[in-house]
Amino acid sequence: MINKCMNIYKKNEEVVMYLIMGVLATIVNISVKYALLFTILNPKDAFELQIAVIISWVVAVLFAYTTNRKFVFKSKENNILKEFSSFIVARIITLVMEMIIMWFFVTFLKLDTKLWVAFITLVAQALVIILNYVFSKLFIFKKDKE
Repeated sequence: MINKCMNIYKKNEEVVMYLIMGVLATIVNISVKYALLFTILNPKDAFELQIAVIISWVVAVLFAYTTNRKFVFKSKENNILKEFSSFIVARIITLVMEMIIMWFFVTFLKLDTKLWVAFITLVAQALVIILNYVFSKLFIFKKDKE
């Protein structure tokens, strides 16, 4: 069983590491967002909801860039500013997507109870993780063919 798991890991190391780091980044994102929304910010206030989304996003993106560069894609790119800028642009795209999802369900449809906010956040994060992998793999940390 252990050998089988190790073989699967070796064949799919990048995807497995991305999922692990994605889960950790999601935990960072959700933890910061919930800490804000359930303490000092009000999820029923559209502006405060978006502030929580943005703050949690910034913290999660910094975490994600560091872990993706080092552990997932093992980037050797010397131009870190270019790489980081591309990473930020891709993450802004998924941030806007998340903000639209949160606004639509929580603000527009008034699904603003703690349970709904938690559920909608989890669904949005699943979509964000998938898109972020695609952007990272195809555009940001692409490796030159040797």
